[in-house]
Amino acid sequence: MPTPSLRKRLAEPGPIIITGAHSAISAKLVEEAGFDGVWASGFEISASRCVPDANILTMAENVEAARQMAEAVSIPVIADCDNGFGNAINVIRTVREYEKNGIAAICMEDNIFPKRCSFYAGVKRELASPEEHAGKVKAALDTRESDEFLIIARTEALIAGWGMEEALKRARMYADAGADLCLIHSKSKTADEVTAFARHWDRETPLMAVPTIYKETTADELNEMGYRIVVMANHAMRSSIKAMQTTLKALHDQRKPAAADPYVVPLEEVYRLVGVTEMKDQEKSYLPAGTQDVRAVILAAGSGEKLLPLTENTPTCMLDIKGKSILERQVEALNALGIKDIAVVRGYKKDAIDLPNLRYFDNDDYENSGELASLLAAREFLTGRTVVLYGDIVFEPHVLESLLQSEAPVTLAVDRSWTEHQGKAGLPSRPDLVQLKNPASAGSRQLNLDGPTGVTKVARGIDAGAADAEFIGMMMLSPEGTERVLSLWDKLAEKSGAFHESDNVKSAALTDLLSELIAQGEEVAGTEIYKGWMEVDSFEDYRRVWAGLKK
Repeated sequence: MPTPSLRKRLAEPGPIIITGAHSAISAKLVEEAGFDGVWASGFEISASRCVPDANILTMAENVEAARQMAEAVSIPVIADCDNGFGNAINVIRTVREYEKNGIAAICMEDNIFPKRCSFYAGVKRELASPEEHAGKVKAALDTRESDEFLIIARTEALIAGWGMEEALKRARMYADAGADLCLIHSKSKTADEVTAFARHWDRETPLMAVPTIYKETTADELNEMGYRIVVMANHAMRSSIKAMQTTLKALHDQRKPAAADPYVVPLEEVYRLVGVTEMKDQEKSYLPAGTQDVRAVILAAGSGEKLLPLTENTPTCMLDIKGKSILERQVEALNALGIKDIAVVRGYKKDAIDLPNLRYFDNDDYENSGELASLLAAREFLTGRTVVLYGDIVFEPHVLESLLQSEAPVTLAVDRSWTEHQGKAGLPSRPDLVQLKNPASAGSRQLNLDGPTGVTKVARGIDAGAADAEFIGMMMLSPEGTERVLSLWDKLAEKSGAFHESDNVKSAALTDLLSELIAQGEEVAGTEIYKGWMEVDSFEDYRRVWAGLKK
């Protein structure tokens, strides 16, 4: 973004009020408060590094701080460059570095190198000769690439106690050397010195003031005297120090984070200031579809009666398999692919499901309702891309990875190995089976690598020999698919009578929902996998999973 024109603003009436900052976020706050510009304060930048304002930081450190501020705002940044970081030769590089980094103006004072802060009491203070400082001004003017980059000459003659005549002499020399503005610094408790200076000023060069000590004088009053730019130099930093001291004391005394609540902004305010919303928009525009905004809902409300007595006091999802519960394994698998926003729908022995960093929804009527009712128990969570999975399956990472590649509204993970093991002992008595639009020949291990294929039917009542694959209990909903499911539920909620393979909508399984979507002409796709998952629906399943997992 081009540097805003400070010179153009100088041509307009009224005071230009700028305020001190030391970082990108403090500059952002200055801009949001409505000020005309940012004062990249040497005092603040030094203090933020916990060192005195005495040329201890290098020019490179100061210019980097100013650059960060300029990048964060769209108002002019004026950099406090102390004495130019050396003699006229050093000033040449100072000008080049600040101008190319988007700074609108630099201000150089006639202190010697190393400088001392104007307000430090009891420190030795000397000034460079006015001839030397005028030479720096000329070097800066000769070096700058554009007249839009302003050179401000500051005299410390009043601060050093050298009197009004010396201050006027120096400022006139700097103005005559071509300075765009002259800053007259004073530590008088009233505006008497800057008032007298302005009364005797006989050059066209605009004046600039920093009323830190004569603090009752307003910017408008200074403007009437002839001061075009007024700097509120360091108040934001000083207020932040006071706020941090108050907050830290409260935390230390009360020993809990809530003690800071009266003194801090919500995290969301920090997110806004640093541009989290813009970053999300950029991710949507430029990053490939992945897991950035994917959520997961785990349906774990069932009683697991086929697993008794294992599930007498433990819901199926919390059964231990070699040191980890099924739910822990599912959460690890989801997290490994970047899915952190996970909800679990609980029912049977719900208090036993208490893993951290998960959201919980309850289906307390789990004994009289089905998987669809459990899914809708988490309705407020259902938004955007959502993975839905049964709470009694364990799976290898590639299963979930394959599912996440789909952009179809509704995609099921379907196991093609069904065509090999159908009818064998130990399998579920009524598995969720599917028929596909373009299935490979029975017994073939070939998978459809061109992406998901259409699902024409999903049900428990499909004849084993007529099924092309088994639905493993994991599906992916696109944002559009999620909306379609919720819309369908709204239409069906009051429906009476049988609903596909269930007695009614309340007791409906997930497969009933999928059957209804297909019946209404909605696109339901299947991502084909070959094994890589196991269900824990019976004691035999549990024994087989325990034996099959290596760790």
